[in-house]
Amino acid sequence: MHIYRSHTCGALRAHDVGQTIRLSGWVHRKRDHGGVLFVDLRDHYGLTQIVADVDSPALALLDGLRLESVVTIEGEVKARSAATVNPNLPTGEIEVYARSATVLSRAEELPLPVAGEQEYPEDVRLKYRFLDLRRETLHANIVKRTAIIRETRRAMEDIGFTEYSTPILTASSPEGARDFLVPSRIHAGKFFALPQAPQQYKQLLMVAGFDRYFQIAPCFRDEDPRADRLPGEFYQLDLEMSFVTQEEVWETMEPVMAGIFEKFADGRKVTPAGEFPRIPYAKAMLDYGTDKPDLRNPLVIRDVTSEFTQSGFGLFEKIVGSGGVVRLIPAPNTAGLSRKFFDDMNDWARSEGHAGLGYATRKGGEFGGPIAKNHGPEKMAALWDALGLGPDDGAFFAAGNEGQAAKLAGAARSRVGEQLDLVEKDAFRFCWIIDFPFYEWDEDAKKLDFAHNPFSMPQGGLEALENQDPLTIKAYQYDMVCNGYELASGSIRNQHPDLMVKAFELVGLSQADVEERFGGMYRAFQFGAPPHGGMAAGVDRMVMLLCGVQNLREITLFPMNQRAEDLLMGAPSVPEAKALRELHIRVVEPPKLQG
Repeated sequence: MHIYRSHTCGALRAHDVGQTIRLSGWVHRKRDHGGVLFVDLRDHYGLTQIVADVDSPALALLDGLRLESVVTIEGEVKARSAATVNPNLPTGEIEVYARSATVLSRAEELPLPVAGEQEYPEDVRLKYRFLDLRRETLHANIVKRTAIIRETRRAMEDIGFTEYSTPILTASSPEGARDFLVPSRIHAGKFFALPQAPQQYKQLLMVAGFDRYFQIAPCFRDEDPRADRLPGEFYQLDLEMSFVTQEEVWETMEPVMAGIFEKFADGRKVTPAGEFPRIPYAKAMLDYGTDKPDLRNPLVIRDVTSEFTQSGFGLFEKIVGSGGVVRLIPAPNTAGLSRKFFDDMNDWARSEGHAGLGYATRKGGEFGGPIAKNHGPEKMAALWDALGLGPDDGAFFAAGNEGQAAKLAGAARSRVGEQLDLVEKDAFRFCWIIDFPFYEWDEDAKKLDFAHNPFSMPQGGLEALENQDPLTIKAYQYDMVCNGYELASGSIRNQHPDLMVKAFELVGLSQADVEERFGGMYRAFQFGAPPHGGMAAGVDRMVMLLCGVQNLREITLFPMNQRAEDLLMGAPSVPEAKALRELHIRVVEPPKLQG
């Protein structure tokens, strides 16, 4: 028999009754029933109940151990009585009578409990992540993450993609976030950058003739953390294809993404491949107030600006007269709710930094609320009829410049959907957001900037760049969205060097700048570049959605905290002076704030 185990803690079944076996694992729980000690022994594979009574030589040793100590148990498999069978446990029909026990490692007093799912301060969980990872839900999430990545690789290989690894030490790339810089010891004063994404390399692979590339790629961005994006590093399903249109990218990736979600959805509904709605960016901003709409929410925002050009409601008339807009968010079947529901929504809007959220109520056809009072019952009835609203439906109004109104209306749509329990349960609803603007206006810098990936192909090509108002140019740029999260982003790429130069000239970079910053791609495009495009899907967000959690820390092995610190390993740390000298670096402390 193996020195540590003949079986794992999840393997024994009723047909093993009578066998002498050996198990090793962690002491998960202990229950003393007056001379009979029950121990749940846990390993990666499951739990087995161990029994030791006064006749067992193992009783005294097990009784004196702290939880999470590691032991080896040798004993006999016995059948549980019908009354004590645990149907929720795969090993629930048996127990092991302990004839001997050996301590492999004693545990000190625990800084956080492993058994159970108690909430615990995040800093404690991250400092003792090796204990946190033993907890059932987090452990299962990590195992599921691995299975999802394995299935992703299989799905990509099945449709003819090949995985290639791109460099980690590279040059800076304009991906919209700060680089992590790595000083060069050999080249004093120069730095590598960790890749924010393998964007340039995967395009160069297409120029090199590899046709269909993918990679589960580590990416590094020095940006502030949030629930759906960890600081430091993340992983993405990165892919690129040659000789494709954007429609072909969509048709290729919908079955992959839908298939992965269907496999791990545990009965939840998934938008079928071939049925992902394709929503232009402008329509998404109008109908949902965001380019990441949650389509489980049935509410659609309506533009009602024209209704308030001449209105008894002076505030809206003033906003519209100065170029602003008014958006309406339906609140269906709210006649039975008190005014408090509407006032609370207004208070919420103010707490989010907005001027307020107007509203109108309707009960049995009678309108109420300040907007209705000033706008007049006839105009309100005509508005309700035009929008198809019912006699017991209320509505909220967001007004301001177009950006402000869209942001407030989008947030209000989400909140109303949740408050009224309108959001579809147990479903993954996908869509594509398409036709993104190629450029945007940077108000701080007072100049044009790229709205998204600067290597995307502008719709209309060189002619559009030369003759069209830049802010009206759209890109062959698209995002895949699921349940309000941007799950993937991609585009058809620009493979023409003259077009590349012109696109960057409009944001203030010269041809010399382009050659210096993106010389590899610029040179490559002069030697025969195929039309190509692709996308990158966030592996971490995919896993987060499929595990049903709200924070990426619940699906990541060793994440940093909200201050971008690794509390377990003590990173970032202060390097030795010798290491800094070798790298030709002098640390300049930031100035202390004057109190």
